[in-house]
Amino acid sequence: MAHKRTHEMGRGGVCTCPKCETKIPHKRGVPCIKTICPECGAKMLRVDSEHHKSFLNKKKK
Repeated sequence: MAHKRTHEMGRGGVCTCPKCETKIPHKRGVPCIKTICPECGAKMLRVDSEHHKSFLNKKKK
């Protein structure tokens, strides 16, 4: 049986661009990773998500 992933980050929040650091409000029901940065066209990340934390850890190294 496949594991169903659920995201429980709640309402609100912020999407941030890993390239140019533009921040926009998170839209409910639309994952930030599927949101394109209005400034540079990169995929955005939800602040405090696993993807964002992983990005920050890689950036530190």
